[in-house]
Amino acid sequence: MDTMRERFAATVSRLLDDAPRLAVVLAEIGKDGFTDAARAHPDRVINVGIREQLLVGVGGGLALTGMRPLLHTFASFLVERPFEQVKLDFGHQGVGGVLVSAAGSYDWPAGGYTHMAPGDVALLDTLDGWTVHVPGHPDEAETLLRDAAAAGDDSVYVRLSAHSNSAPRDIAPGRFLTVREGRGGVVIAVGPMLDSVLTAVEGLDVAVLYATTVRPFDERTLRATARAGAGAGAAVDVVLVEPYLAGTSTAAVNDALADRPHRVLGLGIPRRELRRYGTIDEHLAGQGLDPASLRERVSGFLR
Repeated sequence: MDTMRERFAATVSRLLDDAPRLAVVLAEIGKDGFTDAARAHPDRVINVGIREQLLVGVGGGLALTGMRPLLHTFASFLVERPFEQVKLDFGHQGVGGVLVSAAGSYDWPAGGYTHMAPGDVALLDTLDGWTVHVPGHPDEAETLLRDAAAAGDDSVYVRLSAHSNSAPRDIAPGRFLTVREGRGGVVIAVGPMLDSVLTAVEGLDVAVLYATTVRPFDERTLRATARAGAGAGAAVDVVLVEPYLAGTSTAAVNDALADRPHRVLGLGIPRRELRRYGTIDEHLAGQGLDPASLRERVSGFLR
């Protein structure tokens, strides 16, 4: 199976052939995946070198001319380092584009904390109007990338990951997918956390929603699931399992269920930094996001 980043390069390279409004802006990282596309479209595949603020500035400039820019590098260099440019060159100018990240919260542990960005989605939450996609499989990444590329002038963040579920799901951009029904609570698994969540809740009477678009937050599906499980107006327990900063979407759940009693447990990457390299699986265990840890935390909360 190819990776999400490989699928990104292949998908967008094909889109460039058919969409003259599309342009790709790179900051050295990922350029090898666009070698053929750069040869075919030298004016629409731009590598600015290791200059992340310029990456975003060039993307904003292209958007001002009517182009649909796709910007790609590691999440820490795409959202955190040039955040002022994201805020001003896109948001303040009133133009849109697509930010496509890699490396996420812990995808390349050997790169150290400079290459990890557990706070990226929370940081984008401080801006207005961003759509945020978190695919859990390369097939889902392609679906969401195609949707983002065709999304008019909207601002979209696509968070790719080396961490992947074993199989794709039949997702619809903007909607949560009901994977399991249950009456004892609702667990929302975001992107690549789905497999671990399903293993963790095996035998528990809980509903599982699969979220590959987290902004806008699908309040309608959450409310319908809570109503079907607990009954109209009854108290409901919700567990969020996100592959980035713990509690990032807790406020969204509270807003969705503001008119009924509820409790929320936000699981994800804590603020405490793991100062070891290891592997993705070791980082998941260290953050309490492996199936065994999730089982203990979810069942303890629901009791």
